[in-house]
Amino acid sequence: MKLKKYKNNPILSPNDNYWQNLSVCNPGVWYEDGIFYMLYRAAGNDKDYIIHFGLATSTDGFKFKRMSTEPAMSPKDNGYDEGCIEDPRIVKFHDEYYITYAYRPFPPGQYWLPDEPFEKRYPVSPEAPLMLKENIACSALAVTKDFKSFKRLGRITDSRLDDRDVILFPEKINGKFAMLHRPKEWVGKKYGCDEPAIWITYSDDLLEWDNESKLFAKGEYEWETKLGGSAPPIKTDKGWLMLYHAVDENKTYKVGAMLLDLSNPERIIARTKAPILEPEYDYEKIGIYSKGGGCVFPTGNCVVDGTLFVYYGAADKNIGVATCGLDELLDFLINENLYV
Repeated sequence: MKLKKYKNNPILSPNDNYWQNLSVCNPGVWYEDGIFYMLYRAAGNDKDYIIHFGLATSTDGFKFKRMSTEPAMSPKDNGYDEGCIEDPRIVKFHDEYYITYAYRPFPPGQYWLPDEPFEKRYPVSPEAPLMLKENIACSALAVTKDFKSFKRLGRITDSRLDDRDVILFPEKINGKFAMLHRPKEWVGKKYGCDEPAIWITYSDDLLEWDNESKLFAKGEYEWETKLGGSAPPIKTDKGWLMLYHAVDENKTYKVGAMLLDLSNPERIIARTKAPILEPEYDYEKIGIYSKGGGCVFPTGNCVVDGTLFVYYGAADKNIGVATCGLDELLDFLINENLYV
């Protein structure tokens, strides 16, 4: 089974605005009261590669209108996320939207160019925290009620780890908040995985997470080496539906799906043995990320009238959408991909 890509993809691409004339990708999406709200990652063609969030909306999930010529949220001057903000994922508790996002203390620079390091370094003192010395990408939490003004709540992962792909479950499980994350350095015999993998942890407070994270899922099939969570899990009557991305040996990003037990999400009921979304077209293969066979990177999903909408970054330059019937995907998982 494959998700069906929209025939007019990409649905959002760079335009002439200074802060989004090079890249738009990796959007968080929320659907409510007939409107799709898309908070997307965007960057202009500046040497430091400053990354912002823009806001676009739609009534049909395919045709989106940018809501402003200025960013909805930008790196904060003299703040912990002054370097860049990346890859928003959105959930809602009561009347507030909580957004997990990655950040750096310094801009990453145009790391895809041959003469630029992948993570741009800046001179700091020997006593500086490791995060500053290495320009480590951590994850933080922000809250909003309107996607126009945001309260930044601060860091939610260990500052010594490159820990991104942080995703919240949209409701408490057994009285606890639940979070998926991907600490890049947790590899080796001690951790039970040879490549970065997905971990799960719990909390009574959205800013303070348990120290005892558990290994949740690692690469197991030929198209999976490094693994990371994609969009927030969706609650269904058959379990939590969760999309994830995997990188194969050629560094191509592809997408799979899991079905998790509702009361114990650590128990994987089903898991796709083959990708349900992978790069095929030029807009998914040619861009900021052009390694291997390209990149599809979902960070937003929602269900409207039985249809699953999946929003993804394509080659770190464009945004695409793919759909399928929710029940079709659930039946496929259960009937053909039971996980033992």
